[in-house]
Amino acid sequence: MLISEKVLAAINEQVGNEFSAMLQYLAIAAHFDRETLPMLAGHFYKQAEEEKEHAHKFIKFVLDTGGRVAIPAIPAPQATFSFAEDAVKLSLEQEKRVTQQVNHLVAMAKGEHDYTTDTFLQWFVQEQLEEVSSMEDLLSIVQRAGEGNLLRVEEYLAREGGRPVAFGSAAGN
Repeated sequence: MLISEKVLAAINEQVGNEFSAMLQYLAIAAHFDRETLPMLAGHFYKQAEEEKEHAHKFIKFVLDTGGRVAIPAIPAPQATFSFAEDAVKLSLEQEKRVTQQVNHLVAMAKGEHDYTTDTFLQWFVQEQLEEVSSMEDLLSIVQRAGEGNLLRVEEYLAREGGRPVAFGSAAGN
């Protein structure tokens, strides 16, 4: 096996974290779908697909290194929100938490002199920078629009190139 048992265990835990993030985004997307906000729903369905892809990247890496995949149990996501801002704040907190998790994995890989894992993780470091920045922008837009003007958020997302993404459509395909 090309990685240590310690690093393998942490990466398997991260697989669970990525699937947990996917479920949270699906729950947020469903919430916005129920509120007839298709652009916000589509944005979060797309985010869910990205988190699933991240989990798959980790799984493929574990297999490529000769490790055994062990996906941990995943808690149920929060499914209801009083305000759109609450859902987006939760998403931002989640992205910041994932960033800390990825940074912990990088530190662990460096500590174990596991340069293969360190190199693999650099893509996630950059991805998290983009994810946090994007979610901070969306939160700012939602806060400026206010709860009574969520259609302005819908317009913003439409201008940014988004199209409503139906559940199960694999990011609009």
